[in-house]
Amino acid sequence: MIDDPYDEGLLDVGDGHRMYYSVGGNPAGVPALVVHGGPGSGSSPGVRRLFDPGRYRIVQFDQRMCGRSTPHASEPGADLSANTTGHLLADMERLREHLGVERWLLYGGSWGSTLILAYAERYPDRVAAVVLAGVTTGTRAELEWLYRGVGRFVPEQWHRFSAFAGHADDLPAAYDRLMADPATRDRAAREWVTWEDAVIAHEAQGKPNAYSDRPPRALLAFVRICTHYFARGCFLDGVDLVAGAARLGGVPGVLIHGRLDLGGPLENAWRLSRAWPGSELVVVGDGHTGGPATAAAIRAALNRVI
Repeated sequence: MIDDPYDEGLLDVGDGHRMYYSVGGNPAGVPALVVHGGPGSGSSPGVRRLFDPGRYRIVQFDQRMCGRSTPHASEPGADLSANTTGHLLADMERLREHLGVERWLLYGGSWGSTLILAYAERYPDRVAAVVLAGVTTGTRAELEWLYRGVGRFVPEQWHRFSAFAGHADDLPAAYDRLMADPATRDRAAREWVTWEDAVIAHEAQGKPNAYSDRPPRALLAFVRICTHYFARGCFLDGVDLVAGAARLGGVPGVLIHGRLDLGGPLENAWRLSRAWPGSELVVVGDGHTGGPATAAAIRAALNRVI
């Protein structure tokens, strides 16, 4: 098929980790890196269809311990200590060097947008352009909203989510502890995705079981990695990605965000657009998981940003 990758493999990135990657589109085209969300969701082949395959050399990868990367976070003894934002940024650089790319466009959404911002602010000379959808920046305020504040819209579901963790003040940290215990891991993973489902399903274009329909192995890895990151402030070590966007003035950026995004309010993208010189904010009528308007805006941005 035209959207099948022509190159793929497992890249040794150190610490006993091997990172799955694939490359599709035009081998001589503009290099574009797709950064998946989650964290821990894994890459999706369908994302390639947002790109013009004649124009772009489309690179995808599975972040540490999810998708086809090894080891996998679903394994009972899997050690997540070498899975941090710093490790992922180094992995992206190693992949760029492995593929012989000098500069590339970065595309991603949700957690992917946070990781892209961290990469672009650390390596601005390696970034030709950025397209983000469903913008998040990894702040404590964003996490507090998603795992507590938004509960005012779905109080029954939030009460269940909170009760399983003993109504802890820091729910991601409490779930991280539950996920570390083999006796509670499976139930905690189900409770976590049940909450994520409730937020997405409540959006105008949301659908039920968006997260819990994942295969058991992928679901367990997703929740282990999410709680690992969110319990630790996304491993940003106090870095303010919005303030850091001031150094991206030479990098074209298009920020696409749904006005009806319940889990990640529009304010996230608006604040970032004000801090990023020359960036463009495109507001559509979708929620966090997107829809036809989001897909159309992404394709338009990819066709003109570079």
